[in-house]
Amino acid sequence: MLGMSHDATLLFNAVIAILALILMITRLRIHPFIALTITSGFLGLISGMPLPKIVKSFQDGFGGVLGFVGIVLGLGTMLGKLMAESGGADQISQTLVRAFGRERVHWAMMMGAFLVGIPLFFEIGFVLLIPLVFIVARRSGVPLFKIGMPMLASLSVMHGLVPPHPGPLLAIGIFGADIGKTIFYGLLVGLPTVIIAGPMFGSFISRYVDIKPSEELMAQLAREPQTSNLPGFTTTLVTVLSPVFLMLLKTFVDVTLPEGHAVRDLMDFIGNPIVALLAALLLAIWTFGLARGFTRQQVLKFVDQSLAPTAAIVLIIGAGGGFKQMLVNSGVGTAIGQLAVHAEISPLLLAWFVAGVIRVATGSATVATITGAGIVAPLVALIPGTNKELLVLATGAGSLILSHVNDAGFWLVKEYFNMSVGETFKTWTVMETLISVVAIIFIMLLNLVV
Repeated sequence: MLGMSHDATLLFNAVIAILALILMITRLRIHPFIALTITSGFLGLISGMPLPKIVKSFQDGFGGVLGFVGIVLGLGTMLGKLMAESGGADQISQTLVRAFGRERVHWAMMMGAFLVGIPLFFEIGFVLLIPLVFIVARRSGVPLFKIGMPMLASLSVMHGLVPPHPGPLLAIGIFGADIGKTIFYGLLVGLPTVIIAGPMFGSFISRYVDIKPSEELMAQLAREPQTSNLPGFTTTLVTVLSPVFLMLLKTFVDVTLPEGHAVRDLMDFIGNPIVALLAALLLAIWTFGLARGFTRQQVLKFVDQSLAPTAAIVLIIGAGGGFKQMLVNSGVGTAIGQLAVHAEISPLLLAWFVAGVIRVATGSATVATITGAGIVAPLVALIPGTNKELLVLATGAGSLILSHVNDAGFWLVKEYFNMSVGETFKTWTVMETLISVVAIIFIMLLNLVV
């Protein structure tokens, strides 16, 4: 009984900490970065973590997120800024609006994000596509969220369900699933899920939540091009999709060549998101900058200006990572898993549920997928005949549910779309939950067939 009471205490602590965080940001109007930092320390204290370990956990979580996301955000923002200044984003948006028509422009956004989202991490895809959302909204006069929602839904589904994203890739390793089949089933489940949670939900919710984007970001990302010499549609696509192409190439080489092969090592380096984005940025300095007739001074100024509005976002995301690490290190994640295992349900539903609860507690889809898979994997041996690929997808679907204040993605969306915490719950949190529920329904249906 003692173990149970300890687990219950941990869960109670997590709930208290999350409520305190919401209260600080919404009622007391404390900056999310400060609020997240205070809450993390508070959680460590009430969970009885040793004092030196509290700060260390927060630092590790903060650095762990920013070591990757921070660099990616920086490079992606610079690329987005150059694309906006040169009119490249304008070219893409005009072409999409012409091809699909103003009435169906949100479907164009969904297809674009679905393709871009295959190899790109959620954060990278978000940073690359957000200027496009702003510009298309301004050009077409369609509400911002009607266009933003399909993009968010596409990127989120890809991040949760389809390798080479970190969560599904790690789950494939844990369950011993087949990568090709997982990608195939993931796309099969992913497309209808995106259609429901993206364009359909977006059209519905944009009637109730009217968002005015921040003037600063709008000025930076959706300005009138600073040159009449616009880059062509093809030039723009090649520049923006070059990191996508490099990452896809890396995945292809990883599947076809044995480990330790020289070409594979080279492609693993070039296809690394950080290297691929850096390469794209260098290309953009030429295609969107110098080739458009901008001077080196102007290009430098654009790159410089792009970083100021993202400083707060980077800090908030880092602090969110620190808070997530606190939840993990205080043992909350493991406590939840143990409780779920005692309930007897279908392995697919169990994987979805365990990942879901850990996601709500820790805020990280990747942590939820890894921890969930780790907890459910031993059960698979006990229940033969469970489809391993669908288990990966079920865990991934669970890991997307109910994104709230401890998720970096929540703050990213809130800050860029200039929403209150309440509005972010009504839009982003509902969409993520919709994705999770719709996806598990499709997975259970697919399970009847395969």
